[in-house]
Amino acid sequence: MGLMDEYIDGQTPLNEEEKEQLLISSISTQGELNEFEQLNIQKAVEWSIRKKISKENIFSEEFVRDLHRKMFDEVWKWAGHFRHSEKNIGIDPAQIGSSLNQLNGNCNLWVEKKIYPDEEIAILYKHKLVSIHCFPNGNGRHSRLMADVIINHIFEKKVFTWSRSNIVKKGESRTHYLSALKEADNGNIQPLIEFANS
Repeated sequence: MGLMDEYIDGQTPLNEEEKEQLLISSISTQGELNEFEQLNIQKAVEWSIRKKISKENIFSEEFVRDLHRKMFDEVWKWAGHFRHSEKNIGIDPAQIGSSLNQLNGNCNLWVEKKIYPDEEIAILYKHKLVSIHCFPNGNGRHSRLMADVIINHIFEKKVFTWSRSNIVKKGESRTHYLSALKEADNGNIQPLIEFANS
């Protein structure tokens, strides 16, 4: 069994073409891949905290792509590029751009008109973004960081505490997270908001 051949519940498998775009040839285990990705993601988190970002920029395709690129550009060639393949989750790849633009427009309106409470807007955006599944991989981690950017830069509140939970690995935190996602899929966003603050 090779690198990235085993997936845990809720993970999106990469196809062979996507796997071949790994930038670090010395990676031979899933654990090593996770470590390199986490180091890359940490740099993106620090960048997202330091950078001054306007609401208009956050809700743009360019920013969504840039953030994903910053999270994975030291590990994957496809970082920041929309996926071209079907996945176990997500919409038709041909509809990603238009669906993302619609989500960004809707979220802009939610903020402008104060349609939902601040935290709910950030978590709704995260949930809808991950359901589009813009990228070959890293969509959950990317959508959580987008929610953190929204709550921090738009609403000027502290980022969610979910980054303290290890939800990439199999375990209790991941089980709670996936359960909260399923509730959100069924229209109940509250458990996901609670998880984000747990």
